[in-house]
Amino acid sequence: MTQLGTERPHPSSAEPSRLSGLDRWFKISHRGSTIGREVRGGITTFVAMCYIVLLNPLILGASADITGARLSTEAITTATALAAGVTTILMGLVGNAPLALAAGLGVNGVVAFQMAPAMTWAQAFGLVVLEGVCIVFMAVSGIRERIINAIPMPLKVAITVGIGLYIALVGLVSAGFVTRTPDSAQSTVPVRMGIGGHLVGWPIAIFCLGLLLMIVLVSRGVPGAVLISIAVATGLAVLVNSVFHVQGWGLVEPKVPDQVVAHPDFSLLGDIDLFGGFASAGAVTAAVFLFTLVLSGFFDAMGTITSVSEEAGLTKDGKVEGMGRILLVDGAGALAGGVTGSAPNTVFLESAAGVGEGARTGLASIVTGGLFTATLFLTPLAAVVPAQAAAPALVVIGGMMMAQCARIPWRDLDFAIPVFLTIALIPFTYSITNGIGAGLVAYVLIKICKGKIREIGWILGILAAVFGVYFGIEGIMSWF
Repeated sequence: MTQLGTERPHPSSAEPSRLSGLDRWFKISHRGSTIGREVRGGITTFVAMCYIVLLNPLILGASADITGARLSTEAITTATALAAGVTTILMGLVGNAPLALAAGLGVNGVVAFQMAPAMTWAQAFGLVVLEGVCIVFMAVSGIRERIINAIPMPLKVAITVGIGLYIALVGLVSAGFVTRTPDSAQSTVPVRMGIGGHLVGWPIAIFCLGLLLMIVLVSRGVPGAVLISIAVATGLAVLVNSVFHVQGWGLVEPKVPDQVVAHPDFSLLGDIDLFGGFASAGAVTAAVFLFTLVLSGFFDAMGTITSVSEEAGLTKDGKVEGMGRILLVDGAGALAGGVTGSAPNTVFLESAAGVGEGARTGLASIVTGGLFTATLFLTPLAAVVPAQAAAPALVVIGGMMMAQCARIPWRDLDFAIPVFLTIALIPFTYSITNGIGAGLVAYVLIKICKGKIREIGWILGILAAVFGVYFGIEGIMSWF
């Protein structure tokens, strides 16, 4: 595995006794990294995903629960930063992996727009806690790791490639380089480049300049290339915005904040009702909500952990080093999201940005988690970096992950279509779970039709059936 086009350094041959305690604990030299790289990687990951501190309150705050109550922006912001900080630090200490956690996009929408209208916020977060308990149980029992290991290697590689495309698409869309075509249902082109098919305005120019700078620095193997590019693009965005008062930045407008320190609001902490949702929404509806949360959290995290770890060179024979501990922390993240009131926390794709900067150990996660914790009191500073400055990192890292295509056996027809479905549907449906599910169902169906049932294994058979229910859940619900 290479690091952004440069040769990955060999593990240190230094005697263990000569290594620092920090180095030995995190296996920094063993994984071919340095403390400096880990710090840079941790900062880069934070910069790439700190938008969640601003975005999650917008999503959760946009809906009212069954009583008409709405969550305050200050409380959700505090909950988001607190959960992200604690769980990411825990990932560093326990999982020793360069993986950062925060409130998951997609599942927070389920909580806000599907669950809350059918129950109170406390009951919705109670179901989130139950999701975390289910995922922790599967991690502790080893079920979750066995499921991951049962998936054939070509499909695991396809997940990495699909997520690479997903990351790049997220970056392009968040920067405004790719936009949705208005009334796309009546158009043959659902998305387009820029505004009206043209790249217009300073925000797009900042993105393009930042992307070009990052490509040049990365191709030349400059240390800190990703972080340097983000910093330069952010500085330029602040300057341009202050001079020309530009519109169209999106969620974050790059400007020097009026104040630096903000007071956290912990009012949502521990405000949960574990089983009340079954009474408010009905047992069947609440069970479906819980099923959706568990399945989405399970496979979204599985795909992200596998692909980012592969990119970091932390896999051997398709298995991630320390996967059991990583999965345990991820499950605890979902639980923490319910307890804090921030929605289920899960591993973020943007962790790949830190890996691209050189992060290989949990020390990078501790740096990222520390910055999230500091954000509890420094929320205004998180609103300085616009999407146009951070998005180039997602595009470049996504492109690097596409190199895994060379490992896919395209001539093997048992895998060709399932792999394609996995790769295509992850970005096209904006869902890692959908891509994984479609690939697994197609793979199992092909094996059954070719009389190779014994090659499937009982785990994949059950997964295919579960995903069949997942894809048809709306139809099934209509029967009740």
